[in-house]
Amino acid sequence: MTEFYDALETRSADQRAADRATALPAQIAHAKANASYYGKVLADIDPASIDGADALPALPITRKSDLMAQQAEEPPFGGLNATPARDLLRVFLSPGPIADPEGRGRDWWGMGRGIFAAGFRQGDLAHNCFSYHHTPAGMMMEVGAQAVGCTVYPGGVGATEQQVQAMAYFQADGYIGTPDFLGKILERADEMGTALPTLKKAFVGGGALFPSMREAYQARGIVTRQSYGTADLGLVAYETPALEGMVVDERVIVEIVRPGTGDPVAEGEVGEVVVTTFNADYPLIRFATGDMSAVLSGASPCGRTNMRIKGWMGRADQRTKVKGMFVDPAQVDRVAKAHPEIGKIRVEVTLVDNSDVMVVKVETEGAGDGFAEAVGDTVQRELKLRGKIDLVAPGSLPNDGKVIDDQRKYDT
Repeated sequence: MTEFYDALETRSADQRAADRATALPAQIAHAKANASYYGKVLADIDPASIDGADALPALPITRKSDLMAQQAEEPPFGGLNATPARDLLRVFLSPGPIADPEGRGRDWWGMGRGIFAAGFRQGDLAHNCFSYHHTPAGMMMEVGAQAVGCTVYPGGVGATEQQVQAMAYFQADGYIGTPDFLGKILERADEMGTALPTLKKAFVGGGALFPSMREAYQARGIVTRQSYGTADLGLVAYETPALEGMVVDERVIVEIVRPGTGDPVAEGEVGEVVVTTFNADYPLIRFATGDMSAVLSGASPCGRTNMRIKGWMGRADQRTKVKGMFVDPAQVDRVAKAHPEIGKIRVEVTLVDNSDVMVVKVETEGAGDGFAEAVGDTVQRELKLRGKIDLVAPGSLPNDGKVIDDQRKYDT
């Protein structure tokens, strides 16, 4: 049994960088020339200058809110698609609404790599319990499983009794779906007195795989691996047998940036996941997912050499209302950039006697007299609010990616 999906997974760092030095400028040029949105936002960018991940911060971030606004203005895909809608294989409409395309290439979403790492192989019967209704999740997984060589049962969501019957009838080798739905199927199988002895593996996503879940499935002989992906991007990262973080897919470049900005954070620091794809049909460039994660140092013990991330660590959208005024991470970032002495900044909001209290904690070292007052003036200018400025030592603030920490608890 081969250990790797293809040779891309075990490239040296130098080879991967060399390959990207060719592929990335070509992708930027392709997006500029064929996707009207990128023709505008990248108008002043020389594609040849974007020859690696380190050059990507020179490009603007595109957020989910930008995508939705663009799609409303220029349906169906907001001009972010390089392939005309009528030349695609499938189109979907996710809640939002957000239109999602699927092109005609093999394993267009890239899920095959993650499914392979989860132990699925040619000849396996994969029981797919992601939705086939309007949204792309079901087809994302189906074409990925087919790329591995699996036969697929399109179970979709719900109807646990029928799921059990089909798993038993076709002797399913593996489950694909959300982590919690697998538990519901197994519980229903117990109630029905139906054994599922062939079910030995699971590839899950779209929800949290808690350690207790993994242990419970393992106790039944089901090895469970999870994925991280989105309807916009397809596969972003996936677990391997090493179970040390998630390996980033070879079809994308991942950056971790400070929420509300496009600025990369240091390795190991929690920030927002930003993804650039090599997808020719839908060339998303520096797409901010709104999810939080952090880079793990070194390569995976499994032998795959690409970057690893810790997986999903919460949401980056920390915008909140304080004393009737919205405070956004981008505003907080402008405060930090106005004062080079600031290493890290965090706005903490609490509720005292039913009134909002805002404290701005600033990591700094050796700041002179009047520094706190100067920061306070900048806070007033950028946030339109006054708050206490608390100067703290470098390394004092938590490594959780938060620049706005809303600690208010309301009686219900």
